[in-house]
Amino acid sequence: MKYSLRWNKNYTLSLLNSHAIDYPTPTNLNYMWCFGSSAGIFLFIQIITGVFLAMHYNNSVLGAFDSVEHIMRDVSNGYLIRYIHANGASVFFAVTYCHIFRGIYYGSYFGSRATLWISGITIFFLMMATAFIGYCLPWGQMSFWGATVITNLFSAIPFVGGSIVEWIWGGYSVSNPTLNRFFSLHYLAPFAIVGVVFAHLSLLHEAGSNNPVGSNSNVDSISFYPYFYTKDLFSSLILLIIFSFFFFFFPNDLGHSDNYITADPLVTPAHIVPEWYFLPFYAMLRSIPDKLLGVVVMISSILILIILPSIDSSTIRNTRVKVLLKFFYWIFFFNFIALGWVGQLPVESPFIELGRFFTNCYFFFFIFLAHVSVFETAFVRFSTNKI
Repeated sequence: MKYSLRWNKNYTLSLLNSHAIDYPTPTNLNYMWCFGSSAGIFLFIQIITGVFLAMHYNNSVLGAFDSVEHIMRDVSNGYLIRYIHANGASVFFAVTYCHIFRGIYYGSYFGSRATLWISGITIFFLMMATAFIGYCLPWGQMSFWGATVITNLFSAIPFVGGSIVEWIWGGYSVSNPTLNRFFSLHYLAPFAIVGVVFAHLSLLHEAGSNNPVGSNSNVDSISFYPYFYTKDLFSSLILLIIFSFFFFFFPNDLGHSDNYITADPLVTPAHIVPEWYFLPFYAMLRSIPDKLLGVVVMISSILILIILPSIDSSTIRNTRVKVLLKFFYWIFFFNFIALGWVGQLPVESPFIELGRFFTNCYFFFFIFLAHVSVFETAFVRFSTNKI
């Protein structure tokens, strides 16, 4: 008590005390609530390793690929920094996906948490943009052709699409100006993410943490430190141990072999695929025969997460007590994994048809959420009458 009063005389320490030490936390939180802190740790790791990599990177089409090889072979512990950065992005996305799916399951977007949810999806969108332009920087075959394919999607925009693509490229093809712009954006974007993260934390502490029950009433609270601090620390250490094992023994398993070949505009890879964390959305894009419609569907699959608070008609947050919604939630979860599986396969039958089916299932879940109260009421009446 004495130390708390002494801290509160200083505004900065008082702010730290209220947000990191005495912050009231529901007593019934489980380890599913540790994904947010783990994502913050990996964001920090990505920024630190990215700064060190930028010291040795050459952002020109003639020197980019060789500079990456220089980092791997000549810079002291350069291979370690690069592997941490490359595989850290995968873990960062894996943790973020778990965080989002946990939020959907426990209804973390209801009521006063709607703005909090929107800020979280904004972070996710910035992550995807940052990861994409970062994937282009090694200037391997998959980097070059991935940049060419994805940036070409803007050409589907009526009237101004071609001009937008030329503006992004800085010319009439993916070349040196494109790489320069991508490098600058990739270096600056993580700091923009940090800004939105602070806003996200501020909104979290204003609305209060959600809990498995889904209600703030009749839920006891205790201070975050030292009770939940130790839980977050333990889960993060377990995740770091798994991550260390992965990048020490399987550092290249998540990368594509074609990206270890320098970019050649005259040789197109047999199968162009993005990183695994883009595959579900890539599967939606390529399953639609019309280019513009495919882009609309892919963008809508992300934007629909932002408007989730306004389309969910349920009055109960907790999915665990809603039998029908829980059933469709797990279908939605495994359907998302199936989309990722389809996204890495060749663009041919029957994978195109499977992609369309899984895409329809993806959007059906949100249509179901928009009418979940009606469905749940009908299900309860049917079950009651049957009994």
